[in-house]
Amino acid sequence: MPIMARLRPPLHPALEAWLRAVLPRILPFADAATQELPLSRLLRLSLFQVSVGMAGALLVGTLNRVMIVELGMSAWLVALMVGLPILAAPFRTLIGYRSDVHRSAIGWRRVPYLWMGTFFMFAGFAIMPFALMVLTGEGELGLAWVGYAAAAMSFLLVGVGMQTTQTAGLALATDIAPESVRPRVVALLYVLLLAGMVGGGLVFSSVLSEFSGTKLVQLVQGVAVLTVVLNVTATWKQEARDPSRRHRLAEQPPLPFTSLWRRFIQRPDSRRFLWTVGLGTAAFNMQEIVLEPYGGEVLKLTVGETSALTALLAGGSLAAFAWSARLLSRGHDALRIASLGLLVGLPGFSLVLFAAPADSAFMFRLGTILVGFGAGLFAVSTLTAAMSLEDREHAGFALGAWGAVQATAAGVAVGLGGAVRDAAATLAADGSFGSALQHTATGYGTVYVFELLLLFLALIALGPLVRTRIRSTAPAQAGKFGLAEFPG
Repeated sequence: MPIMARLRPPLHPALEAWLRAVLPRILPFADAATQELPLSRLLRLSLFQVSVGMAGALLVGTLNRVMIVELGMSAWLVALMVGLPILAAPFRTLIGYRSDVHRSAIGWRRVPYLWMGTFFMFAGFAIMPFALMVLTGEGELGLAWVGYAAAAMSFLLVGVGMQTTQTAGLALATDIAPESVRPRVVALLYVLLLAGMVGGGLVFSSVLSEFSGTKLVQLVQGVAVLTVVLNVTATWKQEARDPSRRHRLAEQPPLPFTSLWRRFIQRPDSRRFLWTVGLGTAAFNMQEIVLEPYGGEVLKLTVGETSALTALLAGGSLAAFAWSARLLSRGHDALRIASLGLLVGLPGFSLVLFAAPADSAFMFRLGTILVGFGAGLFAVSTLTAAMSLEDREHAGFALGAWGAVQATAAGVAVGLGGAVRDAAATLAADGSFGSALQHTATGYGTVYVFELLLLFLALIALGPLVRTRIRSTAPAQAGKFGLAEFPG
């Protein structure tokens, strides 16, 4: 017996039982750990999500503002650069498939793709600050085309790296997490992604509070190095080596990607599920670019008050992650929880929409929390459902399909949100909507009306999937229609 075990006084059995029951409730996601996957190993694996969240905060948040305000770049050019990483999103299905069938000499299949994604992110961040300096005329060469090409390549490399890292990382988590705790593992991974985004944004803002080109270079290159450290730490001794797998794949070649995709997409449930993911993700993300301007321009909130909206949105999502993990671990159906997330979004967006005519900042903040809560429920539950779309051997393919649709829909929705707001605001100012809507809130309100419409379309797409699950688990009652038939 170890010396410390002999010196430690034994706990009263009742106290020990109470601690075992209470600690998992006090420590978020402590119950996600198992004997096969201890909490320390799980938290270490989650670091890849921190690196992805940190990269997203740097691209969409910090660099977005720095390039427009401090570097004086055109807004359309900045939007184009920030949107380049979305081009890599549709390839996540192929990335997941390649990690499923990867033939490694030492028996790995996920780790090589995680490291490949890390290398792309590092390379993109290493090039990015110098490309921006050349692009803005602060470089010595004065070659504008070099700056455009290098900046575009750096943003695209970071995007490819983020998509590759996240797809392979989620597939690795699926491989090593027991099925009984997989929903809680998914929720924990989302929490770490959120922590990377929020924490990274706060640190970046603090470092660049007094902007200079030198600080920008140091910050971006520091993120490049930290990305490598986090992802190497996350993958260290996580995936078991299976050298015999290479010979098995040689003897029994896997299905080609096109054949697997054809089999997957020909299933009606798969197509409907992907439509649901796309519509729901677009609904919750279209307002991302207009939320804070809406609060400042229409409700006259201060800069500090609008900045707090991000925290409210994140807080709602965090609460949803914890609650959905608890529901899923108790056996609740993932798609029914997804429908609940969509239903929560309806009053959330309605409150935000009607906050302007009511001139109520409280309604606006409450609606923001509900939107974050609904988005969190929808994201975690659809990812959990995606894990069961294919067998364990093709988990990367299924997760890649979910990730491709989710990331593409989010990126397109953010761009459309800004375009819809500008177009509606222009028409309202010209009086095209009538004198009653000749107001600055009309452009923002149009975006939220579109989001409400997308939520209804997502519910329509999801409804038959939920009803199919109900019929497969309980005998149908002919001639009856009630709340059980509604997707919520």
